[in-house]
Amino acid sequence: MKINKIIILFLLLPFVALAQDLKVGKLQCEYKSDPQGIEEASPKLSWQLQSTGHNIIQTSYRVLVASNKTLLDQNKGDVWDSKKVSSSASIQVGYAGKPLASARTYYWKVMVWDNQQHTSAWSKPAHWQMGLPSKADWKGAQWIAYDRLPDSSKITPLIHLRGPKKLGPANDVLPLLRKEFKVTKAVKRATIYISGLGHFELSINGQKTGDHFLDPGWTGYDKQALYVPFDVTDQIKQGSNAIGVMLGNGFYFIPRDARYRKLTGAYGYPKMICRLVTEYTDGTTDNVISDQSWTTAPGPITYTSIYGGEDYNANLEQPGWDKPGFNDARWKKAMVVEGVPQLDAQIAEPLKVFEQFAPKTVKELGPGVTGQATKSKDPTFKPKMMTNRVLYDFGQNLSGIVRITVKGKRGDTVRIYPAELLTKEGTIDQKGSGNPHYYDYILKGTGEETWQPRFTYYGFRYAQVENAVSSGSANPHQLPVITAIKSLHTRNASAIVGNFSCSNELFNRTFKLIDWAIKSNMASVFTDCPHREKLGWLEEAHLVGGSIRYIYDIANLSRKCINDMQVAQTPEGLVPEIAPEFTNFGGIFRDSPEWGSNSIILPWYVYQWYGDKKVLADSYPMMERYLIYLNGMAKDNILSQGLGDWFDIGPKSPGLSQNTPQGITATAIYYYDLQIIAQIARLLGKSADAVRYEKLAGEVKTSFNKSFFDASTKQYGTGSQTANAIAMYCGLLDAKDKAAVLDNIVKDIRTRNNALTAGDIGYRYLLRVLDDNGRSDVIFEMNNRSDVPGYGYQLAKGATALTESWQALPGVSNNHLMLGHLMEWFYSGLAGIKQPDDATGIGFRHIEIRPEPVGDVTFAKASYNSPYGMISSDWKKEGKKFVLDVEIPANARASVHLPANKGDKVQMNGKPVAAAWKDGKAELKVGSGRYHLVVE
Repeated sequence: MKINKIIILFLLLPFVALAQDLKVGKLQCEYKSDPQGIEEASPKLSWQLQSTGHNIIQTSYRVLVASNKTLLDQNKGDVWDSKKVSSSASIQVGYAGKPLASARTYYWKVMVWDNQQHTSAWSKPAHWQMGLPSKADWKGAQWIAYDRLPDSSKITPLIHLRGPKKLGPANDVLPLLRKEFKVTKAVKRATIYISGLGHFELSINGQKTGDHFLDPGWTGYDKQALYVPFDVTDQIKQGSNAIGVMLGNGFYFIPRDARYRKLTGAYGYPKMICRLVTEYTDGTTDNVISDQSWTTAPGPITYTSIYGGEDYNANLEQPGWDKPGFNDARWKKAMVVEGVPQLDAQIAEPLKVFEQFAPKTVKELGPGVTGQATKSKDPTFKPKMMTNRVLYDFGQNLSGIVRITVKGKRGDTVRIYPAELLTKEGTIDQKGSGNPHYYDYILKGTGEETWQPRFTYYGFRYAQVENAVSSGSANPHQLPVITAIKSLHTRNASAIVGNFSCSNELFNRTFKLIDWAIKSNMASVFTDCPHREKLGWLEEAHLVGGSIRYIYDIANLSRKCINDMQVAQTPEGLVPEIAPEFTNFGGIFRDSPEWGSNSIILPWYVYQWYGDKKVLADSYPMMERYLIYLNGMAKDNILSQGLGDWFDIGPKSPGLSQNTPQGITATAIYYYDLQIIAQIARLLGKSADAVRYEKLAGEVKTSFNKSFFDASTKQYGTGSQTANAIAMYCGLLDAKDKAAVLDNIVKDIRTRNNALTAGDIGYRYLLRVLDDNGRSDVIFEMNNRSDVPGYGYQLAKGATALTESWQALPGVSNNHLMLGHLMEWFYSGLAGIKQPDDATGIGFRHIEIRPEPVGDVTFAKASYNSPYGMISSDWKKEGKKFVLDVEIPANARASVHLPANKGDKVQMNGKPVAAAWKDGKAELKVGSGRYHLVVE
């Protein structure tokens, strides 16, 4: 009997394993795992199905949300029990339970059923914590500061460049603020909600809280600021505790001094607000809030500017200032100051320090004139002769800061100049990146001292250290000795979701070139460059967005960008070219439809990639107002304002469009906007709006073709690559003309010996048109070279990050993401992971795998962790065989297109399969799972 039971159990094991193979993982709330600061009344939940089986589709789900983990462990959802819901939805599932309370933590889990009669176990528990969405939730917390900037000294909007000398003080006090409090009971959880403007660094009981850099994110401070929640349970102890806050300027206050600044202005002096919520095990709660009971004093940072650098005097440190028991008798009471109209949780990921680089080479330069003193445009910046200068080459141009470890005498000052490039003489060159930008560190003389800037950063590869010597060098003047130095790369902490590599080494190097520019310009906005401007120029977010999304999860950074545009939109409906709009550049640098249309295109792309329909509803009023503005600016439906195809290649130095007539790109984007909003209107149930926008789109198309299309030559405008490509991509061609216009595009490229001319706006559309129409061979030939301006040319010039100009000119930025469009083709074309054009592909629910084995490429592989799970495409040529390994996530499906001739044999997982033949490819429909495909 016992033997029979064992036999039966053994026979059942495969079936038990099969039933248990379906799992649920990667639970997220509002795109984050176990997030804090959630302010949505109905947060969006998502999860991923995990199974080794094939063709797995979710058929039902059940979500439990509980007020504590004990109830959740008992399978009790006292806050929400969705019951069994018949639905395949596993992303963007809206919470529909009881009203959620501020600062409360909620615990949740999911189980699912699939189309093969499998039932998963409950997922591992996850949680989210609510934020403080209303003013009352702050429990009386006040904005406090060291001092108040008089209203007469405020400068908003900020002024471009330096402005007149009468613009207020040249510097401000960078304060420390502290508060002691007692804890008398056992702590269950402690959370602090804090904002410090321009930036803050928080510590509790002498230990820095978290690993963030430059919190909070940049916003239009006259309308909005962001707060950041931290779980500080492990930092709070029974007995006496102390909170310490150090404040920096950021964009909130930009000092007027002799150093570099792109903008000058002041919203106010640095200030902060916070609420610490301590929950005890007995169920009671205490609050510590910012108010006049806090004390404050000047800190050891004596200067900081988002543009100019930072100075630190270690002799002004006050040891123990952020610990309990510190004697602050000489400190003054904090001053209560005015607040910011709107205070919201920071939804975008924070900035953090990532890669660290030690010097590749070290060169003693000897005595000489300091940094860029001789080239500074500010007459008040006086040159100084430095006793010694040391040049460190870290080998990589990046966004970040320098960290030094130094030994020397008390009062010695070490100066550090970061730079992207070198002069012909071999010293640092800040000409194209904003000069002078530097850091001064004054030693306290107590052995080895380690320091790095806290509230500024720069784009650099080199560091020139002055008034010091490198370790092991001769030191006749007894200068400070640099015992260690590193460059620290800082970027937005968006998760990496994609990888790519191929057999073509130039393409692999190009991938890294573009990637360094992307991650160097992901701050709390998508910046143009990490040094000279640091501004959120909006065209990049939609034009290079496809490239970025394949590598990084930028859902929340994109949502933050959308919010910035909503805040920046003018009463007339204009969405300016930068957001936050710290300054009004005016004219063509404020009103370019290719830039402002990000307000329509980016929400649409967020919906397409992540399935977020709510972002469309939230953005719809902004879209409507912007289109009303554009309609008012149009003359006979043609828009002619703006920058056009910025930085294209022509006979002159790059800048305004040289090849494409004014109005083509702006009007084409206008038509694209109208098509998008018509689709959005239908999704939102606004059918009358959709009809109205479709009618206007038809009128714009007619006017566009009448104004720019030559029916005899089948060319738009001058027939430039940009003009023809953007018209084709945006759908402005009649079907009968598409083949001829595509031929003209290819012909133009061929007659230029496969060289590109398109710029910031046009190149993305040129690549998309070629990719979408099966001409990846042309893309390969344009980019597999180093002899003409382009990616290979920049690499040949020594670039380690994508440069602002195709020509890698030294006088402009050498770390710019705006021309990074080829990254999108690496994934969608060469490796072949893309979305279908129709609604089935939203969130990559339906996937196209369409690899393009072009040129000398013998293998390519890419992966993308989509909202539904991992998608991968890995192909190679083996003699006459084409081999493709594909992974499709559960709850998704795919169309696989294989390069093949009609007589070829196709195998899938070792078995012959019949394929449909379409556009010269063998097409297979597959569900989730892993597939090994062979064509021979």
